[in-house]
Amino acid sequence: MYFTDRGIEELADRRGEEEVSLAWLANRLQEFVDLNPEFETPIERLATWLARLDDEDE
Repeated sequence: MYFTDRGIEELADRRGEEEVSLAWLANRLQEFVDLNPEFETPIERLATWLARLDDEDE
């Protein structure tokens, strides 16, 4: 198990029944990067990956 798996599992356990908009998620990710600028690159990669999930070219 990767260390991040625990955080993902906690998120699913605590908030898995909630529905949120992508705008809400984008705001939370931006807020996180503002508070933790050292994580800008991984958050950018995650956001780009999520944005392009349906692209057939990739």
